[in-house]
Amino acid sequence: MSALLAAFAAVAVLVGCAGGAATDGSGSPGASPAARAPVPTASSGSGVTPAGTLLVADFGADTVSFVDPVRGAFDRVEVGTAPYGVAVGADGRAWVTTAEGVAVVDTGKRKRLARIAYSTRTGPVTTGEYRGGGMGIALAPDGRHAYVGVNVPGGNGVLEVIDTATRKVTGTVPVGRRPFDVDVSRDGSEAYATGHDSFDVTSVRTDTLRARRMEVAPYGTEGGLGSWLKPHYAVVRPSDGKLLLPFEGERLAVLDPRTGEVAVERMTADTHQHGAALAPDGTLLVVGTGPIASGDEEASLTIREPGGSERLVRLDGPHEDVAVSRDGRTAYVTGGFTRDGYWNGITVVALDGKTPPVRLAAGERPLGIAVL
Repeated sequence: MSALLAAFAAVAVLVGCAGGAATDGSGSPGASPAARAPVPTASSGSGVTPAGTLLVADFGADTVSFVDPVRGAFDRVEVGTAPYGVAVGADGRAWVTTAEGVAVVDTGKRKRLARIAYSTRTGPVTTGEYRGGGMGIALAPDGRHAYVGVNVPGGNGVLEVIDTATRKVTGTVPVGRRPFDVDVSRDGSEAYATGHDSFDVTSVRTDTLRARRMEVAPYGTEGGLGSWLKPHYAVVRPSDGKLLLPFEGERLAVLDPRTGEVAVERMTADTHQHGAALAPDGTLLVVGTGPIASGDEEASLTIREPGGSERLVRLDGPHEDVAVSRDGRTAYVTGGFTRDGYWNGITVVALDGKTPPVRLAAGERPLGIAVL
């Protein structure tokens, strides 16, 4: 791994769910005070970004931040209002969903190349958890298309397909409400949009754009828009192509996209859960954001082995999403959180458990994250 991660090891030794409008905030009862990251020097588009740098979407601003995993943020690039999701291709270009469109960023030169307007009308450009515009995003394995989940306030979402060469929207498909996450099958034949407010995953054939809705509701759908017990983020398991969707630190929904059938496995964190990622060895990482009911546990990172055994790392206050280093040794958990109680930073977790988590000031309400 890069020298940056080696340096980190040396240093280490020394709720977005219920219905109704939500307000942005910098703290909540029981949460750690928000830490404001130092504002880095504006990007000049010069220099080369080191491997191992983190890229985070600043949901509380209009930028993405470049973050040294030891020292914190060192540069920002303006992308558009309320950035949410990030996907990075093999060519080093990042595709960032915002309320205004999908920004394309050259991560090597740290420069915005374009911003692609949505084909879907999403209303006025706003901020906050329920803002319209792009949410989840994923790239095809060959990098030729980006698949973007677009939130339409008050209605069903849309999956928009972007040709990454021409930077144009080439197709749209109706999907579920508030598409928190988008994933792609390993062979690129299907894209999956996770509809938070409709308790579903929509599978879309990437050749024909034919869609199938599959309900994922291990707690049922009682409560509708007001329910907390909804899907948020998913990962595609490489071994069999099934989608893994964590719920409440209690249940892991395993969705077979070929049949639409859902199996449920036990989880142990007992806390509301959002972001998920897979390490190279198949270990599942799940972000616990904290309690939504009395008796729930505080925020944590679940480290779930492929065989199902789990280990928990306690986190200080709410977090949202997670990415893992290429060598599978380190997880980076963003502190942005879609609801109140966020903080402006990243928690760095050594997955071997030999060193305690380290908090870095970075970004402004950071949500989506990628390792460059």
